[in-house]
Amino acid sequence: MATRPRASTEEVYARLRADVLGGVYAPGERLKSTPLCEAYGASVSVIRETLSRLTEQGLVESEPRIGFRVRQVSVDDLRHLTSARIDIETLTLRYAIEQGDMNWESEVVAAHHRMERTPMLTADAPPRVSDDWEVAHSCFHGALLDGAPNPWLLGIATTLRDAGEFYRRWSQVHEPGRDVAGEHREILEATLARDADRAVRALTQHYQHTADILERALAERDTARHT
Repeated sequence: MATRPRASTEEVYARLRADVLGGVYAPGERLKSTPLCEAYGASVSVIRETLSRLTEQGLVESEPRIGFRVRQVSVDDLRHLTSARIDIETLTLRYAIEQGDMNWESEVVAAHHRMERTPMLTADAPPRVSDDWEVAHSCFHGALLDGAPNPWLLGIATTLRDAGEFYRRWSQVHEPGRDVAGEHREILEATLARDADRAVRALTQHYQHTADILERALAERDTARHT
């Protein structure tokens, strides 16, 4: 009987990363090698390499003698993450606005168009933020920065974006009265106008608004735990 071929490192990485971001594993949950090998059809070495990569991206934590687990969520961590993301992304956006070419502008417009045409919420009851929109949203924010020529800044920004996406997907919070589309249009218009101060201000307000919503979700979770 033929044995099923083992999954490649890239395949396992893509699947496990998507599952961590998608909430298949809860914050703080242990990620044990044997069950993961069975679930993803991979060898122990592939699983360990994948978990190490996810640790570098801030989605997984590693502790001596304990192993790997999904990153924890907390108000303090969220505040530090938001502050770092605003600092890094606003700096990178300034460089993109100063040095990005016409091709970069076209990619930004196309990414925004895809995001705007993708339904934000699912038809489920209660509705939740859709996976397709999350992908389009991440691509738009990535495209905004891609005009910057510094790969180190872009790499750090990507890592912080992944961590932010983890918080958003964990909470699945949507504020009905919030004009998310309007916030994105303001960022887009300021960027295309090459108005760095306006674009930075809009991006900062956008991230801080999201962080405030997530903080309330964390506070509600902690209150529920102690009642």
